[in-house]
Amino acid sequence: MDCLHTTCLCRLPEVFAMEPAWRQQGRGRGRSQEGERSRPPQKERERPGAAGRGGGGGGGGGRNKPGPVTPAPQPGVTVQSKFEEIRKSNQAAAQRLVESRISCSSSDDEDNDEDGAVDHEDGKRGKILESTFTTYTHQTGGDVSGLARTGQYVSDLFQSGALTCLICIASVKRTQAVWSCSSCFSLFHLPCIQKWARDSAFLVSSVTDEDFGQKQHPWPCPKCRAEYPPSATPNRYMCYCGKLQDPPADPWLAPHSCGSVCQKELKPACGHTCLLLCHPGPCPPCPKMVSVSCMCGKAKPLPRRCSNKAWSCQQHCNKLLPCKQHTCTQPCHTECSPCPRVSVQKCVCGREEAERPCASPRWNCTQVCGSLLSCGNHTCEVLCHDGVCPPCPRSVSRSCPCGKTKSSLPCTEEVLPCGDTCDRRLSCGKHTCSMRCHRGSCETCRQEVEKECRCGKYRRLMPCHKEYLCDSKCPKTRSCQRHQCRRKCCPGNCPSCDQSCGRTLGCRNHKCPSGCHQGSCYPCPESVEVKCTCGSTVLAVPCGRERSTKPPRCKESCRCPSSCHHPTRESHRCHPGPCPPCRQLCLLPLSGCSHTCPQACHDLVLVKSQQVQLAGPWEQPSEPAFVKKALPCPPCQVPIPTACFGEHEVSPVPCHRRGRFSCKRPCGRPLTCGNHNCSRECHLVTDGNKCEVCEEGCSKPRPPGCPHACPRPCHPGNCPFCSQMIRQRCHCKISILYVECTKLTSADEQTKVELGSCNNQCPKELSCGHRCKQVCHPGVCEEKCQQKVKLRCPCKRIKKEFPCSLSDQCVQCDDTCRDQQRKVSQLKEAEQRAAQEEEQKKLQEELEAFEKRQQRGGRRNKKRGRREEVDDDGGRAGRWWRRCATFVLVPLGGALLSAAAYYLVTTTS
Repeated sequence: MDCLHTTCLCRLPEVFAMEPAWRQQGRGRGRSQEGERSRPPQKERERPGAAGRGGGGGGGGGRNKPGPVTPAPQPGVTVQSKFEEIRKSNQAAAQRLVESRISCSSSDDEDNDEDGAVDHEDGKRGKILESTFTTYTHQTGGDVSGLARTGQYVSDLFQSGALTCLICIASVKRTQAVWSCSSCFSLFHLPCIQKWARDSAFLVSSVTDEDFGQKQHPWPCPKCRAEYPPSATPNRYMCYCGKLQDPPADPWLAPHSCGSVCQKELKPACGHTCLLLCHPGPCPPCPKMVSVSCMCGKAKPLPRRCSNKAWSCQQHCNKLLPCKQHTCTQPCHTECSPCPRVSVQKCVCGREEAERPCASPRWNCTQVCGSLLSCGNHTCEVLCHDGVCPPCPRSVSRSCPCGKTKSSLPCTEEVLPCGDTCDRRLSCGKHTCSMRCHRGSCETCRQEVEKECRCGKYRRLMPCHKEYLCDSKCPKTRSCQRHQCRRKCCPGNCPSCDQSCGRTLGCRNHKCPSGCHQGSCYPCPESVEVKCTCGSTVLAVPCGRERSTKPPRCKESCRCPSSCHHPTRESHRCHPGPCPPCRQLCLLPLSGCSHTCPQACHDLVLVKSQQVQLAGPWEQPSEPAFVKKALPCPPCQVPIPTACFGEHEVSPVPCHRRGRFSCKRPCGRPLTCGNHNCSRECHLVTDGNKCEVCEEGCSKPRPPGCPHACPRPCHPGNCPFCSQMIRQRCHCKISILYVECTKLTSADEQTKVELGSCNNQCPKELSCGHRCKQVCHPGVCEEKCQQKVKLRCPCKRIKKEFPCSLSDQCVQCDDTCRDQQRKVSQLKEAEQRAAQEEEQKKLQEELEAFEKRQQRGGRRNKKRGRREEVDDDGGRAGRWWRRCATFVLVPLGGALLSAAAYYLVTTTS
């Protein structure tokens, strides 16, 4: 807020300097002595707070509000109270300044062409228009087709230069008192229209009234010439709807609007009032919905917009036309048109019939009526007519041709002239006819009389029927008060000036087309279109304002052709004046390389001109201070990777300085020996500037494995082959071998293995227990022993030979082995079953013997029993041997059978 106070206080001198447009010394019809006299005195225009430099201010057009008065300091007032008074005064002045700056909508010097400000103003204007038309669009459901004309008037309020007072040719600002014409809705400054009304009434009264100033004459609108009575001369600043006097300037309302609903009676009168907020221009059509029937009244009423309530039901009218023969065939309408058909109709007298349009049924034929008149002697000579014939013209009162003698003769007889003097008044109106009573008109008066000319200066004898005009010219000034009458023999009522006014109007473009007149000319009725640079946006302003009106803001892209080498300009909005400097990259090909200029376009650059020092202030510079010139492209700065003389490094070098350079490192090029490098600083090798000569011994590395040094000095190429012998043991460490160093060092691995072998069998023993079969070799012996070994199958029938390394494999039994095993198992099972049966049998016998002993009883039985026990022991021993034979001999026999079967199989295979 402090910043705002500071800014406002800084702008206070500008506010004091503001004057209403109608007070400024404009050009045209508004500048006169009356305008000087209408300016209030300086004391009245000074504000009480102006002397304090802090409390006065505030700009206004026709409404100057008094500023706050800073009271004189009283004795005993504290410094704090003074500070508070001054602070409040400054705040009030700042608030008034902010309101005046916001409210000035049509000032040409406050336009801001920045895109951000334009967008902000457009958004604010849209909100104001939306608030003005909201009540109307609610009734129409969002339809704004009826607001086109009114919306144009409201939009012109916000367009810079669109509102101009046609009297003073100055802009109409929102803070100035205005008056709006109710016919053409043009806005004028209130003081301007008041002076116009007074001047118009004064001029008319001075020309037409004999008693000057006694009659009340109407005054016309400067634009549409609509006349207003003297009582309608505006004396107060009112809003558009006439409800509020001196409406305040509200930045969120249309200028000069009170912000309330208009409520004017709509035209044509329908009983409804305007729903818009107080607005300029005509009221839009009525948006109310009413229930109306069709134009013919046959259909049921439907809801229609009040401004467009006439509608057609498209049914045939079928009303009887005036011809009384046909009916109307047109669809629903208000009034039937004349019948377009043709019918046979009689004339008025009824004698003839003809085909005529039904729209004109009454017609007259060309026959004379011929009916006998009431006198019974003559017939009607009137052409075809209806009704009763007129009375006989000879049966009325009759007289002689001069009218002096009356006669009562019947209509069948003619009345003769009476013979007396005619005495009828001649065309001159002064003399009578001197002929005898005669039929027809009298002759021209030929008497000579002394006549006075029309202007009354001369007299002369002339025939009475002739007019006497002298040759003197009227010296009086006509009503225009500019030209003499110069009419011959003027009677004093000089006619209006017939010359054209021809005075230059206030627009300075046209001359007054009216007849020569007194007083101020009407404003120029022409309007001029102020276009933007591209011509897409057009602003209509009064003629004469086009020189001071800025071009309208245009949202289209600028279409000016490029002034530089680029085919198109950068995209920017249409603007007045020259286009801004091109900001595109130059991209012209540079000389001496294939690159393009990376700088901004420099075809037209403002450069300070070199001016000769002037001898004094009386001399004028021959050239402007700055001129537009095309600057050359700067040297190419594109970094080019460039190697030094010795190609040790690659550094970026500007393109315009490209070329090889010295990096200050050792040269490093190989010398002629091919083993060492040049130790000089990085240099360019030429015929006269070669690298140094090598003076060292040979230091080339020897072949791998050669422990001997090269006997030659430092030399190019390979060293000679080493011819010395190397002593070494063979791989098995038993024999000592002598090998030539060259063969050993130049040999490959396979050859080295062959050279280190004594070619005897390896004496090493493998893990399987056999001796290695390979020739003397390095490393561990190969465990893949090839000694032959025999392997049998599990049943020992099949026998095969394998290498020792594959001895872990198993020999599998074939089908024959399996058959033999199956037969042996079957024999064993049969023997076991037989043994089990024998055992069961023995057990049964023992059981039976026991039972028998139990049945006998006594010693006898004991003896018998003993014998049976002895027999049982002998039988038990026999059973034991049989059992041993079963368990020993049977397997042995099976083994023999298996061996025999294997032998047979092997012999047969």
